Amino acid sequence: MIEVELRGWGPDDVGVVIGAFESPDMADQAARPIDTPRAALEWMGTWGFRDDAHAFAVVSGGQVVGNVAVSNIDAHDTGWVSYWTVPHARGRGVAVAAVTKLARWAFAERGLFRLELGHRMNNPASCAVATRAGFPAEGVERAKLKYGDVRHDVERHARLATD
Repeated sequence: MIEVELRGWGPDDVGVVIGAFESPDMADQAARPIDTPRAALEWMGTWGFRDDAHAFAVVSGGQVVGNVAVSNIDAHDTGWVSYWTVPHARGRGVAVAAVTKLARWAFAERGLFRLELGHRMNNPASCAVATRAGFPAEGVERAKLKYGDVRHDVERHARLATD
């Protein structure tokens, strides 16, 4: 498996964040466009001030190549995992390594018991990441996500601390 480092986001990462959200498949993944340094700093900042979430910049080969996060941590010790990589880092196992490392951190450091994630049914690459990172599929949630005027079915995956 490829080696990755997880670290906090910082001001020097603005260009990576803007570049990532310029990718057509990422453009609608944020609540509002991430297309200016201010918007990128605000996106990074929202992760730093929440008790129910933590995001990490994913570093491989000395470069920031993605994001991995756990959010919506609830009273049942469950969190929601999300991840993305920049286009040139895809297909190399970066996301799998990052999600695997995040899961170990979330179970050991945050004391979580269950991690969940979901992907649109038309995103087989994200499904492969989830499965390879030890998150078996649990079922389909119909019309769960809405991007623009389109609703998408989502396949939910989960991993337990005891897996």
